[in-house]
Amino acid sequence: MVFIQNDIAMLKDEIINIRRKIHQNPEKGFEEYSTSKLVQDKLKEYGIEHIDIVSKTGIVGVLKGSIGEKTTAFRADMDGLPVEEENDIDYKSVQKGMMHACGHDGHVAALLGFAKYAAENRHKIKDNLVFIFQPAEEGPGGAMAMIDEGIIQKYKIDRIIGMHIFPEFLQGNVASRAGALMARNGELYITVKGTKAHGAIPNKGADAIIAAASLIMAFQTIISRNISPMDGAVLTIGKIAGGDAPNVIADKVELTGTIRAFSDEVYDKLVNRILEIADGIQNAYESSINIEFNHMYMVVDNDKSLVKALEKAAGKDYIKSNQYMISEDFSFFQKEIPGLFFFMGSYNEEKGFIYPLHSAKFNFDEDILIHAVQIYANLLNEL
Repeated sequence: MVFIQNDIAMLKDEIINIRRKIHQNPEKGFEEYSTSKLVQDKLKEYGIEHIDIVSKTGIVGVLKGSIGEKTTAFRADMDGLPVEEENDIDYKSVQKGMMHACGHDGHVAALLGFAKYAAENRHKIKDNLVFIFQPAEEGPGGAMAMIDEGIIQKYKIDRIIGMHIFPEFLQGNVASRAGALMARNGELYITVKGTKAHGAIPNKGADAIIAAASLIMAFQTIISRNISPMDGAVLTIGKIAGGDAPNVIADKVELTGTIRAFSDEVYDKLVNRILEIADGIQNAYESSINIEFNHMYMVVDNDKSLVKALEKAAGKDYIKSNQYMISEDFSFFQKEIPGLFFFMGSYNEEKGFIYPLHSAKFNFDEDILIHAVQIYANLLNEL
């Protein structure tokens, strides 16, 4: 693992204490009031002079650099998940049905630790630093809300860096890649309408179940026949509901699903083919098909030069990541300015940290938070 500076190592107890306080009190997106208050209090304590509240519960702190020609932002997300925690730990969530099952408590703690380090070493730091504590990453998307309120322009941010604790990599690994790292995603909501009839006289109706089944099967050809084998994409229908009784021709079926791709071009092709196929199916089966899309997060698309800086900052800890079909609203920042998103590996079989993100048993070795602070600090020397 990279060498941990003494002044950063000394932050360990502070960072762990912050993480555990946040872990015990997970909050929904745009309702992170106690987390937001903790962040504000800590930034003031550390000597971050300029602190703003943005997008209801989001916090932005600014530290002026010694030169200040460039401004680098670091972002941490703050919201929890509607998961009932199953870990047997002293700092277990006290909020019933809510848990920090995606590591956001660690993200906030690590960024606060870095803010303290930066404030104590401001004379060594040339760039302006902006610390972004973002609400609602899990939904409906706090990054866009903060962007819409103009934080990039207001603070003249030139580039942005984000980190995610990730049990797909061994503890000690720092992983990323240039270009597409995580997918663009969207949801689709489909209503198929036919004509009800007696099940013994099917010719008198238009069977919405048959139309829906044909639609699902036809969708399977999009990935296999319309998308290049060299491009990654996903189209999944995850839920279907319809019909009234065994002897009744159904007049309505509802389906929901997800689509994902590593480029806007492939994503748009998925959308267009879904609509074209639906049009053909409804004509063939004398039904009507309505499709509504919820276009969600964009592709997490890493700037090549920033990835090079991370490689140097992480040294032997760095590994090139695979692409992942999961999504992140950090991507909206990258649509505006160059950005770097990277993973801090947390898988540790010896200590029992083996559960995936969003699991009721997800947890991690808190040593990785100090490691993250050191990577942040090293990045400053490479930018």
